[in-house]
Amino acid sequence: MKLIIAIVNNEDSSVVASALTKEKFTVTRLATNGGFLMVGNTTFLIGVEDDKVEFAKSIINKYSQTRTHTVPSTGAFGMNMRPDEPTAPRDVSVGGATVFVMGVESMDKY
Repeated sequence: MKLIIAIVNNEDSSVVASALTKEKFTVTRLATNGGFLMVGNTTFLIGVEDDKVEFAKSIINKYSQTRTHTVPSTGAFGMNMRPDEPTAPRDVSVGGATVFVMGVESMDKY
């Protein structure tokens, strides 16, 4: 038995949840925020049998998109460490999914 913890962008969370539940995975959704851009995420907790881990991960991967966001540089906030550091906005890649797989000693449903 494994516990999958998957952190997914809010824009993808509904389709990821639907795809997982369609394949009979039991999913718990938690609203979370990312640290870098402070954008909304959804953290999924999914208990799965060992032989279903790769299938669950493939579903998460399929429906979690990577996007490009433009963010102000640190210079825009007056935090330049070097005078030659550019202050123009920068494109950063966000989204996709971060997935952790952990061993579970037991899982009980009451």
